[in-house]
Amino acid sequence: MGAMNELINRGNVEALADHLATAAPGTRWPNVAAAATTLDELSLRGRTDQVSDALLADFRLPPGADYPTAARVFRSALDNLGFTGWILWPVSETAVTLALESDTAADFADCLALLAELTPRLTGEFAIRRLLARDPDTALHIILEWTSHADEHVRRLASEGTRAYLPWAVRVPALVERPEATIPILNALYRDPSEYVRRSVANHLNDLARHSAEAVVATAAGWLAAPDANTAWVVRHGLRTLIKKGHPAALALQGFAPASVAVTALRLDRQVVAMPEDLGFEFEISNTGPADAQLAVDYAVHYRKANGSQSVKIFKLTALTLAAGETRKLAKRHAFKPMTTRVHHPGLHALELQINGVRHGHTEFEVRT
Repeated sequence: MGAMNELINRGNVEALADHLATAAPGTRWPNVAAAATTLDELSLRGRTDQVSDALLADFRLPPGADYPTAARVFRSALDNLGFTGWILWPVSETAVTLALESDTAADFADCLALLAELTPRLTGEFAIRRLLARDPDTALHIILEWTSHADEHVRRLASEGTRAYLPWAVRVPALVERPEATIPILNALYRDPSEYVRRSVANHLNDLARHSAEAVVATAAGWLAAPDANTAWVVRHGLRTLIKKGHPAALALQGFAPASVAVTALRLDRQVVAMPEDLGFEFEISNTGPADAQLAVDYAVHYRKANGSQSVKIFKLTALTLAAGETRKLAKRHAFKPMTTRVHHPGLHALELQINGVRHGHTEFEVRT
């Protein structure tokens, strides 16, 4: 995380103070200048908060400044092309704090507009979350209008900023409790000309699959009924979690109907995996049905947890079509190595295949760390 922390550093905080001084002649920014020297031990989020607190302190110096004043300064600073990059994260958070403190409808709406103006320089997807939490209906009404914006960054913000489980971002309860609230935004954007936007739409749909599978499948079915050249990919990427979970309706929507297959026992290349090593495995799969079978072939690793129980994670292997009576040999290697996102615990693990949502061939092996 060290390199990520440096996205906000002494140099760009000092540059921020210079940009603001140019945007608001005669105004000093002593707290921002001081914050530039106090970042070393802080995370990226901590640095964001530190600089935002400094901005707020400077805006509150006598005679004090309200949200409209801050918005004018930030908009003026946008005239300078150097006013860009990660330093705009604390800028956007500062604008939101002041707009929420004012508690007026005009400042709320203008703050959303300001985030749309800032987002081509750095995404406003993190700062927008507090506005959504304060008044989701008003915010979503305004954000829906962004789906026809000329700038792809603003259109992406409409989708990315309203994701239920946006990485790094605070949760917005209303987005989890009312998954249908953001579907009009996705419906407006799934055929967007920008891949940048479409990828966000697919990730947003995948987020909704955590707690509203039926709405996700219905939405994807509607898109496939009115597709363009990119819709198949958007739907496939948006359904990826449901496919891994073996959700029947999601599988059917992708053409993976229940199939008659025979699967040989898994053959492992070792019974003991000493980290960091790969576990190789292979098997044969046969279509025993009377017609061609389209198959989603995944595999499940049952990882041992610290308390001795197991948790399962599904990994994609391949998708293929087998003719009636056809047999195919498949092989894969799975890495067991230290990761920041997973702690490996020694002991018994297991491997299973998952074909069109149905599990096959539970096979155990040992991991030693």
